[in-house]
Amino acid sequence: MAMDTAVVSALPQDIAAEKILVLDFGAQYAQLIARRVREQNVYCEIVRHDITPARIREIAPKGLILSGGPRSVYEKGAPHCDPEIFRLGIPVLGICYGMQLACEVLGGLVDSFPAREFGRARCQITSDDDLLAGLPHETEVWMSHGDQVMRVSDDFRALAATATCPITAVKHKSLPVYGVQFHPEVTHTPQGRQVLANFVRAICGTGGSWQLGDFAEQAIPAIQKRVGDRRVICGLSGGVDSSVVAALLYQAIGPRLSCILVDNGLLRKDEAEAVIREFSGHFHTDLHVVKAEDRFLAALAGVRDPQEKRRRIGRVFIECFADEAAKIEGAEFLAQGTLYPDVIESGAAVDGPAATIKLHHNVGGLPEDLSFQLIEPLRDLFKDEVRRLGAQLGLPEEIVWRHPFPGPGLAVRCLGEVTRDRLARLREADAIVVHEIRAAGLYRQTSQSFAVLLPVQSVGVMGDARTYEDAVAVRSIDSEDFMTADWSRLPFDLLARISTRIINEVKGVNRVVYDISSKPPATIEWE
Repeated sequence: MAMDTAVVSALPQDIAAEKILVLDFGAQYAQLIARRVREQNVYCEIVRHDITPARIREIAPKGLILSGGPRSVYEKGAPHCDPEIFRLGIPVLGICYGMQLACEVLGGLVDSFPAREFGRARCQITSDDDLLAGLPHETEVWMSHGDQVMRVSDDFRALAATATCPITAVKHKSLPVYGVQFHPEVTHTPQGRQVLANFVRAICGTGGSWQLGDFAEQAIPAIQKRVGDRRVICGLSGGVDSSVVAALLYQAIGPRLSCILVDNGLLRKDEAEAVIREFSGHFHTDLHVVKAEDRFLAALAGVRDPQEKRRRIGRVFIECFADEAAKIEGAEFLAQGTLYPDVIESGAAVDGPAATIKLHHNVGGLPEDLSFQLIEPLRDLFKDEVRRLGAQLGLPEEIVWRHPFPGPGLAVRCLGEVTRDRLARLREADAIVVHEIRAAGLYRQTSQSFAVLLPVQSVGVMGDARTYEDAVAVRSIDSEDFMTADWSRLPFDLLARISTRIINEVKGVNRVVYDISSKPPATIEWE
């Protein structure tokens, strides 16, 4: 039977009594701004750039942050906000594009500048006002702009400058409106957290009362109220997100939770067996295992486009659930481990100007006749918050700190066509990467490490014979929040061991390369 497909979030409204809104103007750093605000123990959400003043009054946030964006404020069709938001009496902080927009709306001039700033710059603090309180007279900031504020109205006061940008930070004299041309949310601005703390805590007057412990305490009864005496199905993949969802639901509804592991043939080596052990032995859940490798491989046959892979995997994933759920009496909800970055990157959070970076199988490709209501208890949390929640719920350390694994599994690490043979090759290479990084004592120090099978063959020599075989890329990154990331500086001897083992032990591979790309401009996953 077809049912309501509305997504149910478990976040109680009263847990976020103090809230900061980030108005999204297309910045890929918008979610990082939200994460930095939450570090101040203040709940933060991303909303559309054109949110109405009436809606803002209804939400009653303590402050507004206008994000950066790729457009020019004077460009036709560029995203704008309602000018009235600057006169609501709510503190406003504009970042980069957001500062330019605020200055233009309130009487200033924004134009392109020949000396585009991208990267680190030395910033001179000319007025240690409340926004920049505690910063040294000279500090390093991260710039990324081609336009800048050329002139402000007499109502503004400049607070800082760089060598090429004389108006780097501003404050309105009568309205609670502030702006910075640099990006305080990125780690490349060492004092950026202080700037955001000054705005969120001192200027907005928040008390920093939002805690993850409160989230769990209030989410559990919220789930109980929403679910009632009905049954919830939770999809297990072995990853952190689905494990935390299962643990949260188990505490909320106990035996009315049925977990389904779809063994899609796209999991890491021995992962299906590990999940069965953990959730049969540790949680004693009602666990159903669906052997669906052939079904997924048939759906992926001949598909090379990464977005199409995700769509097909999402569709078959839901179909498998529907087939198995039909055997479970009273099952009406499908729980998923969707996180806030998943929702944002899929373009489902704000429906604004930000580009859809990729589809996530949790939030993309769902059929219109979905026979479950979706319940996504973590869709308002970031990855590091999910790990902390998992620890609070008593999950074993091995689960809490397991490296993230994409929903579509090895299909998006198997570039090009996905076949049984190519997956087997990738699975073995990936297991070697993880084993060697664990053996070197670097698993907890790195944030995510894995192998990627490339659709590229190269010439090699093995045993005096010419080979023409596959190439494998090794990817290892360090990240605080998985919204920005840098490549891990792994020891050369470790990389040598990984390369030697893969070439010697994985049949069909004769070359290994190491990915030294950061995010941005690259993403963590290759597809």
